[in-house]
Amino acid sequence: MFVNKMARYELLSPDAVEVLDRGWRRIVSEIGVQFVKPEATELFQKAGQRVEGQTVWLDPDFVMEQVAKAPREFDVQARNPANNVHVGGDHMIFSGVYGPPFVRDGAVRRGATMEDFRKFSMLAQSFPELDSAGGIICEPDDTPLDSRHLDMIFALQTLTDKFYMGNVVSGPNALDTIKMTEILFGGRDTIEKTPATISLINCNSPLRWDDRMLDAQFEYSRANQPVVLTPFLLMGAMSPVTIPSALVQQLAEALSGIALSQLIRPGCPVIFGSFLSNIDMQSGSPCFGTPESAIGLLCTGQLARHFGLPFRTGGGLTSSQMPDAQAAYEALMTMMPTFLAGTNMVMHSAGWLESGLVSCYEKFIIDIELLRMLRVEFTPLEIDEAALAFDAHLEVGHGGHFLGAEHTMTRFRDCFYRPMLSSSKNFERWAREGSQDAASRAGDIYRKTLEEYEAPVLDDAIRAELEEYVIRRRAELGD
Repeated sequence: MFVNKMARYELLSPDAVEVLDRGWRRIVSEIGVQFVKPEATELFQKAGQRVEGQTVWLDPDFVMEQVAKAPREFDVQARNPANNVHVGGDHMIFSGVYGPPFVRDGAVRRGATMEDFRKFSMLAQSFPELDSAGGIICEPDDTPLDSRHLDMIFALQTLTDKFYMGNVVSGPNALDTIKMTEILFGGRDTIEKTPATISLINCNSPLRWDDRMLDAQFEYSRANQPVVLTPFLLMGAMSPVTIPSALVQQLAEALSGIALSQLIRPGCPVIFGSFLSNIDMQSGSPCFGTPESAIGLLCTGQLARHFGLPFRTGGGLTSSQMPDAQAAYEALMTMMPTFLAGTNMVMHSAGWLESGLVSCYEKFIIDIELLRMLRVEFTPLEIDEAALAFDAHLEVGHGGHFLGAEHTMTRFRDCFYRPMLSSSKNFERWAREGSQDAASRAGDIYRKTLEEYEAPVLDDAIRAELEEYVIRRRAELGD
């Protein structure tokens, strides 16, 4: 995993933070937040908060008391201990695309399949820039709806040895994730001591936590598995159009969800989540890689640090329909502030296309290249006497060149970043070898990577127990 030691980029003055702090406090205390699960409202009511139906009016000081119970940093174990991750502080963890129902492979856009899910899992395992394949990498439409989550978790557990994200479609699906994780890691006590999965809980913005998300949150928090509590804000649709108003709403939603997690199980790990962008005011379509989303991202990082919470935001987001120049520059417009903000968990780091409707093989490779380059760019420069290369000047003298200098010859293999995807060939050679653009080269790379993939070793007894669980649960679910 990557440790970001670079300075954080902060936009908000102390006065601005104070104004935003007053804003979220007004929302939770004067407007309230809706929790569509009786067990949630009962917890708040027992804790002395005002409840009417599904709406809870929260005392801001009570919210802060609950938030203070959440750990500022925590570890998550992987099947391969070398892939364990630390969440919080200067650490950044990256996972792949999450949620699309469609897949793009070259010129073909089609419904996602279970084989696509497996292939993206294999790609994530193959690139060290990713700490996790993610969770719902794509939504396979060729498997039964009620039981496909079993096949997806099984693929993540067997095709990768990195940590994975849990299913959140329902409480039972979340419980299946937990049960399968217990099998993989040797029991409930083991995963409660050190969590082994992270799951995404989205707020149905504005100001509403739905029953399915809450059902999953209750299961994961009870088991001490971290959840990413994420307002889903597209300014102009799910929040007002101004960035400050969206930030205030985001705080109200995220902090209220975190407070609930601490009522479920005090001290359970959480991640302050953010998914903040805007819509096209001419069409209503979601937009990504916008200047406004970048500003919101940087502000979110500063606010999360203000509250002492690990946070998730950013990714390789784009509205583009193809893995083209727009996809690349919009992804960089989001990923650069992701690094500048020191984001702790980055979802959608590779493969996101078409506003999250599509998991794209070529875009996956483009995003990996971006991650590789940014990791080098955000590694602090080491400056000492040796780095000044004074002896090289003595050797070359005036008007010479450094190509054959001893300093160059001893360092040429690793002195500069060597791209995986980019081409620096002269035009004649590039044309002679097929005139490939970046997307075409990315296609070759992903196919070669899959050909060379080697599955991580898994104990046969554990694999058999997981397979037995999947078969039994599939039968119980009627599939």
